[in-house]
Amino acid sequence: MRFQITNKKLSEIKADLELIFVVDKNLKHKFIKDEKAFKFANYKGESVLLLLESGRIYVPLNKLDYDELRIAAAKTYNAVKSLNVKSLKLASYVAGCQKMSFQALIEGFLLGAYEFNKYKEKKEKYALKDVIFSREEFSGEDVRENDAKDGFAHGEIIASATNFTKDVVNEIPEIYTPQKMAEEAQNLAKNYPNLSCKIYDEKFLEKEKMNAFLAVNKASVHPPRLIHLIYKPKGAKKRVIFVGKGLTYDSGGLSLKPADFMLTMKADKSGAAAAMGIIKGAAELNLPFEIHAILGATENMIGGNAYKPDDVLISRSGVSIEVRNTDAEGRLVLADCLSYAQDFKPDILIDMATLTGACVVGLGEYTSGIMGNNEELKAEFKAKAAKSGELNTILEFNPHLRELIKSQIADVSNTGSSRYGGAITAGLFLDKFIKDEFKDKWIHQDIAGPAYTEKAWGYNQAGATGAGVRMNLYYLCAMAKEL
Repeated sequence: MRFQITNKKLSEIKADLELIFVVDKNLKHKFIKDEKAFKFANYKGESVLLLLESGRIYVPLNKLDYDELRIAAAKTYNAVKSLNVKSLKLASYVAGCQKMSFQALIEGFLLGAYEFNKYKEKKEKYALKDVIFSREEFSGEDVRENDAKDGFAHGEIIASATNFTKDVVNEIPEIYTPQKMAEEAQNLAKNYPNLSCKIYDEKFLEKEKMNAFLAVNKASVHPPRLIHLIYKPKGAKKRVIFVGKGLTYDSGGLSLKPADFMLTMKADKSGAAAAMGIIKGAAELNLPFEIHAILGATENMIGGNAYKPDDVLISRSGVSIEVRNTDAEGRLVLADCLSYAQDFKPDILIDMATLTGACVVGLGEYTSGIMGNNEELKAEFKAKAAKSGELNTILEFNPHLRELIKSQIADVSNTGSSRYGGAITAGLFLDKFIKDEFKDKWIHQDIAGPAYTEKAWGYNQAGATGAGVRMNLYYLCAMAKEL
């Protein structure tokens, strides 16, 4: 899709279809021109109404805010994609910041247009190519062309990074092995002069004593990979390190998942995929930070040589771990990867993982859990990421829950002794591997709920959503503005 803005009034623009967002549920505005058709259709402004005879489509907008604009743009795309509509025109709708309003709309169109159809025999082709905005604005204020064009550019970059991540997560486990993830990272680095990539194999992991990471991989025929992407612009102001859980498939290991729960486990690489999407977006946005993406890529499989409940693993940091459940494997991979990440002295350290079903139970499918020791940092992240539209909730570290991950024979257990508070006990487990000097610089993001859903919602299709990409890019962009 191409996006453009023109000085022409809406009535002067030639397009196949005119898009009108219904902001006023009383259906009283200068752009609304089909009152007779509304009466006939008993239209109340609560659903999409396509009037082919007048060449207009009406799409409800509950209120003028950024995420409502995204949702409305996606609804529009899905309503017209099967029609022979090559061009669409609309007025400008501003919800506060002009640049951000256009950015949100472009994100909505592009996120809504995403499809993963690689394995379908029949691949649909859609006609819509051009979306043309008039500078004529809904509320009458003057729209600045540069703000619109900046919004177009940023929206395309952020949506592209998110859709890239969706492709990685949606790819099937037969194809997307740890080696494939390493190839993906290398190919990504080739496209940007200030992006580099280092790939480390199992010999490096052995040398680094990353025994927790290696244990998870023991029963897989596909060797593990530690992937380290680095975006390094000139004069970088801060070093931000993202650590991503890259379980390209998770059977649960010897603590085998039930069949229904094993389905969708190709999505257990969502944290690593998001980290790649973030660094891709950062490179295209030319953000003024040195950004690292450290990905722990492996499978968790079953076999005679699989790691077992009752094993004790000595992690890279020297902390011993009692294995009580082999399906709590992501935290073992992250433990060693977080240890490695701290060698590079981050100013901010963020890990992302589809870590716990408990987080989904507690927060629902649409919300990520945010954890850490620094209350100000968590609140700052939540505030700066808010405009992204990604939902997240801060979960407090309860000191009483630390008792649940104590082990009688090791320093820590990889699961809690109670079924309750599982998302937080997983976060507290990771906290054991954060050095004192970095405890106030670390955020843990459990994206298990929104990373992959089996039904469409908002501007997300069924399947991968690219969870974590937008909220972290919005956070980084907001930090960059403060410099």
